Amino acid sequence: MVSDMTVIIVRSMTSRLTAPLREAPATVPAFVAIALFVIGATDQAGFPMTHWAPAAITILALLAITSAALRVRFRSISSALKVALGCLAAYTALSFLSIAWADVPGVAWEGANRTLLYLLVFALFAGWRQRGASAALLLSVWTLSIIGLALFVLLHIGGLSASGLHADLPEGRLTFPSGYANANAALWLMAFWPALLLARSARLPSVLRGVLAGGAVLLALVALLSQSRGSLYAMPVMLVLVFALLPDRVRTLLLGLPVAAGIALAARPVLHVGDNLTARGAVDPSTLHSARSAVLLAAVVVGLLVAIAAVLEQRSRLGEPVRRRLHRAAAAAALVTLVAVVAGGLVAAGNPVTRLEHAWHSFKGGYSGDESHGSRLTSGLGSNRYDFYRVALDEFAAHPLLGIGADNFQQQYLAHGHSEETPHYPHSVELRTLTQTGVIGALLALVGLAAALLAAARAIYARGRAADPLGASVAAAALAAFGYWIVHGSFDWFWEFAGLGAPAFALLGLACSLGPARPQPQPQPQPQPSAEPPLPDVEAVDPVAAQPSATAEVDRGGAHAPRSRRTLAPRLALATAVVVGLAAAVSLGAPWLGQLELQSAAKIWPQAPRKAYSRLQQAADLNPLSDEPYLLAGTIALRFGDLARADHDFAQALERTPGDAYATLERGAIASSRGERRVALALLARTVSLTPREPLAREALAVVRDGRRIDLAELNRAILIKAQQLS
Repeated sequence: MVSDMTVIIVRSMTSRLTAPLREAPATVPAFVAIALFVIGATDQAGFPMTHWAPAAITILALLAITSAALRVRFRSISSALKVALGCLAAYTALSFLSIAWADVPGVAWEGANRTLLYLLVFALFAGWRQRGASAALLLSVWTLSIIGLALFVLLHIGGLSASGLHADLPEGRLTFPSGYANANAALWLMAFWPALLLARSARLPSVLRGVLAGGAVLLALVALLSQSRGSLYAMPVMLVLVFALLPDRVRTLLLGLPVAAGIALAARPVLHVGDNLTARGAVDPSTLHSARSAVLLAAVVVGLLVAIAAVLEQRSRLGEPVRRRLHRAAAAAALVTLVAVVAGGLVAAGNPVTRLEHAWHSFKGGYSGDESHGSRLTSGLGSNRYDFYRVALDEFAAHPLLGIGADNFQQQYLAHGHSEETPHYPHSVELRTLTQTGVIGALLALVGLAAALLAAARAIYARGRAADPLGASVAAAALAAFGYWIVHGSFDWFWEFAGLGAPAFALLGLACSLGPARPQPQPQPQPQPSAEPPLPDVEAVDPVAAQPSATAEVDRGGAHAPRSRRTLAPRLALATAVVVGLAAAVSLGAPWLGQLELQSAAKIWPQAPRKAYSRLQQAADLNPLSDEPYLLAGTIALRFGDLARADHDFAQALERTPGDAYATLERGAIASSRGERRVALALLARTVSLTPREPLAREALAVVRDGRRIDLAELNRAILIKAQQLS
């Protein structure tokens, strides 16, 4: 009896879990993609190409398999989604075309491939309609996975992990697992919004709502450990957008109150970790222990409270008049709370005009503009972003139509920037688009994203019989995650972190997939033949006309022509899709394999230099646009004193990237050591023009002008020391 009951329970649970998958089969490949996103988030947020390129190939395969198995029904796709897919595909194509005019074509190829990844992810999640249950399952799995990762990080930082204090909290800022504090905060806060907005839905189980609410507290506080000023300014913007644009504002605020209270109560010990460092810049273990305990306690308490409230809500049976009165009372309380919070914030911030003036002064003044002491979060906006943005806008003004090429910002900043930093990217999604793909690329991206947002909005505000309340809640939560990525990414370089960008475009696609289905034209009823057809009128039949003629044969042949064209069009579309898919696979696979060969050579060259040279040549063959294999080969040759080989390799690097300052400097130094003063002067002057703020290049040029020869060993030792300082 007990065994039979167990079987029934297991079957019932299995049926509930598999029902969403049966209703929306595209959920299965989406689950595989989500697993790839979570794996990518655990190591450098998917930044290296060797991390995201294999994931992109896998998603390309998933998209091909799904298209073959489920077919793409273009008639059922909304017009807005068609525009979104078309514009994003055109933007991706433009990114590949920009390789032709980019100064560093190898980097442009990598940037175009990353854009291709985002297009593939969006198409996989948006191309097939989801139901509320299946979409809720997808979004909950991703959100809970990030919550679990945040919990793991919290429990293993500060000496409990093998990496130790300095590796996890350099200068009191949490950088694990992304390696970049701001990207770390964005990873947690992207998941914070789905956790918060899903927890408010009465259509989800009470326990799940409690776990999500407690997870939201955990995510926000772990993000606070990174002390990201960008997140501090992005969160208020998101609050305004969520309350201004998304429905169910009262439920959002009622759930947000305990979540905000939990965050506020644990924020002080969390901030204490980064504000109280030892003389060596390490974190005090006691403050870290207090912060960990406060975070866990706040998350557990808020989770229990929300779960209990959810149970009570489901069990209550209130009439509609009572519900309306409670709704009005909650709205009034929420309004009072909101006014109190805003007033308290203004009092704490002081004169808003003064605060804005100080923020602008610190932003424009760089790191030296942070004149105040204390918490990093309140010290101002001091960084070199003002200078990054100035160079980006200047480059856009110089190349307004098509831009300078995907990810080709570093060389321009080395030539025109004022700070000592060497940024690869403009630190802004909008400026990246304008600078690197021009007005045409910006318009394509803007129209594509606007169309996608319109498709997602239709899912959120759907009305009528086809409306899916759970789907609307999931669409709002997924869209909020994408919204945070783009708001925070407006003043940071998150486009280049595939572990952030890929989930953002996936969740945008998921929101689009929940929109109402496009109504299909109903087939017209065919007239039914009568049971006894009338006999033909013998007198009316023309015996000549009854005979078949050549003209009739031609007419029948002509009737078959449109049918043959109808069968030819799908075949051409399929052939085109196959060719494009194979080209995409090669474009993603060749640089990835080349990078693997390069990394292998970098590991083995001290023991097996010939083998390393061979692998570097394979890397150069696999990626015919990149200068990295030749740069590394030249550096290895210098270590072994083989100046002829080093000069040849650096020359080959310059054939691929004529503006590479490192290769130009090394060739000038080699020429100087050989006594070729005229060649050395020309090369070193070229290096100074490429990097006018680089002291090593200026010093090398001064040495040659004085009639002396450059000491190659000393120069390369200085280059190595500087590279270690920058890393």
